[in-house]
Amino acid sequence: MSNIARAFDHGKAFIPFVTCGDPSLGTTEAVVRAMARAGADLIELGIPFSDPVAEGPVIQAASHRALTAGTTPDRVLEMVRRLRRTETVPMVLMTYANVVFSRGVDAFVQAAAEAGVDGLILPDVPYEEKAEFESVCRRYGLDFIAMVAPTSGDRIDRIVRDATGFVYCVSSLGVTGVREQIGGEVRSMIERVKAVKDIPCAVGFGIATPEQAAALAEDADGIIVGSAIVQLCAEQGADAAPVVEDYVRRMKAAITQGKENS
Repeated sequence: MSNIARAFDHGKAFIPFVTCGDPSLGTTEAVVRAMARAGADLIELGIPFSDPVAEGPVIQAASHRALTAGTTPDRVLEMVRRLRRTETVPMVLMTYANVVFSRGVDAFVQAAAEAGVDGLILPDVPYEEKAEFESVCRRYGLDFIAMVAPTSGDRIDRIVRDATGFVYCVSSLGVTGVREQIGGEVRSMIERVKAVKDIPCAVGFGIATPEQAAALAEDADGIIVGSAIVQLCAEQGADAAPVVEDYVRRMKAAITQGKENS
């Protein structure tokens, strides 16, 4: 069993996302350590990209600030290596295909594995084009995380059949960002995934409040939150770590409480 799969072994998993390098990699490192202290079960590290097509305005702006500050994939991996001296929480990279291609798929994945990364998410790579990434990830022991959305339809069966680690269930159409309401398709999407394979399902896109997280955790195995955390980092700057730690602790408590009451 992979480290990522183990993240779901002890109950509902809370999975926070952070854009690396906003406002600095030093702050990101402090934020990651704070999220681990607060009970994060798995952490998504966003490598900034100039054209993040899956992201809404909050993460787009964070990516721009991180790139302007000089954040590069190599510097992100250096940060992961530092974190791995003390932190055991599973970590996955979330970025875009061009970032990986620019270094070479084999070289990128090998460097990620050697740094201590556990998985890779590429939201702009469709199922039909995943083979060259997935095969290399498998060679170096990384999970290539599959994504399904309300529009995946009959393709869900094929996507899930090859999935490892967990399946990232996109809660609604469109880009990332905090939403007042989360689409009602989530339950049926999770049921469809589980009918194909016994694999953890984590729901992301638009989740921001403990109430939303607890409600979705009734069906999902994990909850992913990105934009709300990235917004806190934007507002708090170098002082973000304690604020994010408190937020993650409250979100983790919400989904844990929901599980106990179910």
